[in-house]
Amino acid sequence: MQRVMVMGPPGSGKSTLAGALGARFSIPVFHLDQAYWRSGWERAPAAVFAAEVERIAALPAWVIDGNYSMSIDARLAAADTLIFLDVPRWLCMARILRRIAGSYGRVRPDAAAGCPERLDWAFLRFAWDWHGARRADGLACAAAFPHRKLIIKDARQALAFATPAPSTPTHPATSAPPRSRRS
Repeated sequence: MQRVMVMGPPGSGKSTLAGALGARFSIPVFHLDQAYWRSGWERAPAAVFAAEVERIAALPAWVIDGNYSMSIDARLAAADTLIFLDVPRWLCMARILRRIAGSYGRVRPDAAAGCPERLDWAFLRFAWDWHGARRADGLACAAAFPHRKLIIKDARQALAFATPAPSTPTHPATSAPPRSRRS
């Protein structure tokens, strides 16, 4: 796993999972929101955004979170793993509202510079409509992906995937052989 795409609805945990995977596998993480948005929530010119996504996709290793269908081809061509977060709408909306409440007026680490968290009714509507308008396309994209793919339906699955399994100690000083009951 060297080039990982993380996709899913707004509020599904894409940025959180991407950060955890980047840390676990020592791979750089790229949040597409940082390439797409400019200070003051201005959109980047389409050609500039496309060039940045192509530049990132050409790197030897990455975790990229975000959907942005206009830039998906370069990522799909380069990715070896696609993770689609298929979590329920109610959970996504709750996470978005919690994120707004907890970060209002501040720029989150996964957001573009100069883009503080805000209450944006158009975004909330987009997030609410995402499951009906875009979910099927995302699942179809994942199904057609020719390499490793994973559909994650809840936070426990995501955490289990991003967290290394605990290792069993084998050093004599840290583990003792099982005791016999006949002692």
